[in-house]
Amino acid sequence: MNDLIELRELRCSAIVGVLAEERLRAQPLVFDLDIERSFEEAAMNDDIEATTNYAAVLSLTTNVATEGRFLLLETLAQRVAHEILAHDAEITAVTVAVRKVRPPVPQDVASVGVRCTVQRS
Repeated sequence: MNDLIELRELRCSAIVGVLAEERLRAQPLVFDLDIERSFEEAAMNDDIEATTNYAAVLSLTTNVATEGRFLLLETLAQRVAHEILAHDAEITAVTVAVRKVRPPVPQDVASVGVRCTVQRS
């Protein structure tokens, strides 16, 4: 399958990190999501019911991030990926990238992040 839904630069703030300062206040995160699923039927019939609703996936991702209090970005990315797979049975795989855009490190770095891909078994 070659169909891919791309959702880019979803921004939210959430508690994630191991440092004391990261545990006390939310910090800005940016997500990129790639959702593998056929949308040929949706395209042929111009039917939203035959594809994955982007708004629902964006809300789900934001809710997982803001309601959780994760130590690791790795945990957050995996949790989001599994929730997206559970959301729509037609999704065959999802790639989640999440970045801290102002990480608490002394080096001059634009962002730090992780990316994972989870496939339906």
